[in-house]
Amino acid sequence: MPRNRRLEIPGALYHIIVRGIERRKIFNDNDDREEFLRRLAKALERSGSNCHAWVLMPNHFHLLIQTGKNPMSDLMRSLMSGYVGYFNRKYHRSGYLVQNRYKSILCQQDAYYKELVRYIHLNPLVSSLVKTMDELNKYPWSGHAVLMGKAKREWYHEDEVLSYFGRTKASARRDYLTFIQDGLAMGRRQDLIGGGLKRSAGGWAGIQALKKMNTRWQGDERILGDGDFVSAVIKEWEEDIESAEKMQRAGWNIEKLVDHVCELFKIKKEDIERKGKNNQIAHAKGLIAYWAKQKLGINGVTIGKKLGLSRQAVSLLVAQGEKLVKEKNYILTS
Repeated sequence: MPRNRRLEIPGALYHIIVRGIERRKIFNDNDDREEFLRRLAKALERSGSNCHAWVLMPNHFHLLIQTGKNPMSDLMRSLMSGYVGYFNRKYHRSGYLVQNRYKSILCQQDAYYKELVRYIHLNPLVSSLVKTMDELNKYPWSGHAVLMGKAKREWYHEDEVLSYFGRTKASARRDYLTFIQDGLAMGRRQDLIGGGLKRSAGGWAGIQALKKMNTRWQGDERILGDGDFVSAVIKEWEEDIESAEKMQRAGWNIEKLVDHVCELFKIKKEDIERKGKNNQIAHAKGLIAYWAKQKLGINGVTIGKKLGLSRQAVSLLVAQGEKLVKEKNYILTS
């Protein structure tokens, strides 16, 4: 059965879950954890994204990420390829470290933000990795300790998270802790990570209520939100796909795009793969990368092969191309 495509929406909130293959450990010691967080900080800065909640467990981790202009998949690819390489070199191993397809759930921010922060930060206590709330407050591998003032991570903007709980840091921290403690009685919140209809309807109780009202409800396993939110996201995503398919039916592909941009900038096609600081060529590459990604739905690997660049470099080019389109009003039509 084919897998659903990831929903890539700039500025959206995503709950990311990554598990070790066959439930194996992905962090063996504190050096591993520090290396992972160092790479996470770099990936967040590079992509213009923000992390609102995070926790590292022995064999998995959770992140609550609000994306910037670059796709969430670019951030995760950069983070995981770098960390897996580090882990394999350190432990003289090869092959997969994590399950091949990580879980990413697009979340309705206003309705679920606080619930997700709580769910993620309670993981060590709910799973008995730590035994008490006091231990959780000091657990160094989670955003919770930072929010409680027991740890410091320069890349984690705790003031933004605390602003959801109170006007001053002291009152916000107090109300946040109360909110966290109230969640202990809820146990494992499968309604926040389970199947699409169940999650979108607000758990099994929500589904039963919908059945009683004979109401049809839009659900999708990639989305955490109410019916209207799910419908709106899917509609926007499908419109993007339809637009790309329309361009492709009109004959647009990576080859035609390169020809078009080279003519636009009056440069030779063979110059596209040249390395250097020629502004015209750099601008042309940026425009190709942006239009290929946004207008034609071409993935970063294919774009990189055509331009002779890494996937990371393609991500930077996409952002540069978007800036160029806005500044120069370039338009690509079918």
